[in-house]
Amino acid sequence: MAIDYYENVWHNGKFIPWEEATLHVASHVVSYGTCLFEGIRCYETPQGPAIFRLKDHAQRLADSCKIYRMELAYSVADLQQAMTELIRVNHAQHAYIRPLVFRGLGDLGVNPLKNPIETYILCWRWGKYLGDEALKNGIDVCVSSWNRIAPNTLPSMAKAAANYMNSQLIKMEAVANGYVEGIALDHTGNVSEGSGENIFVVRNNRIVTPPLANSVLPGITRDSVITLAEELGLPVSEQVVPREALYIADEVFFCGTAAEITPLRSIDRIVIGKGRPGPVTRELQERLLAIASGRAEDKYGWLAYVHQPVAAR
Repeated sequence: MAIDYYENVWHNGKFIPWEEATLHVASHVVSYGTCLFEGIRCYETPQGPAIFRLKDHAQRLADSCKIYRMELAYSVADLQQAMTELIRVNHAQHAYIRPLVFRGLGDLGVNPLKNPIETYILCWRWGKYLGDEALKNGIDVCVSSWNRIAPNTLPSMAKAAANYMNSQLIKMEAVANGYVEGIALDHTGNVSEGSGENIFVVRNNRIVTPPLANSVLPGITRDSVITLAEELGLPVSEQVVPREALYIADEVFFCGTAAEITPLRSIDRIVIGKGRPGPVTRELQERLLAIASGRAEDKYGWLAYVHQPVAAR
């Protein structure tokens, strides 16, 4: 399927056409996966296009680069401004934004330190990541045979392209077996996350999500869900989730920038709750999307409206 892309791409401080956003096959990133990236949604709102939690995504990208000793040429404020300008120059009303920082053409050995650092930001039109009906009806998923990366191997707190080789195995196995998505366990056999989503479990109106120590990416939407759950008076905690807790939950849902809040109606062919999105998932989903789409007050300052200048930080 062709990418419904916007024409302008930001590269090292300049806008270039999509077709020119290329790299050499000998670039370090091709052989060694030396890339850090983000996924960010820009929503169409009554007040114009608005990027959801822009500063937090830019900060996480900077944090990921620091973990991998990749010195960014741009500040968090610079990255925010670049993404805002990218939406402006493309006249986009809504978009999925993908900033990437990677090691380019230089030495071909494992040591990356002599290779130049390239920064790109592109954007395209993207609908519902897990299918048009996923948010409404829920999806069928499985527990993967592939575990998440173990501690002190690859840093799970960094959003690194290399980590997504693991995600691809989880996703492909799930799809090959007739599921929409897979849930990964960590090295101890406890629940970690989906191939590209954090996970929450609801039982007796109490919400639980695995802690970061279970090889979990510190998701921006995950943080948003925790904030909104507390606002709605729903107890939420970060604690270890054993696999079997998934099957006896009242509700289970994925969350992420791409997935937003997606209910799970079955896991390993075991029906979750009543086999349809539950009231807690629905309430959180509606609250999150109402804020993101500008239909509700943004009291947390999560939206960066593109027609307004980005504040200096």
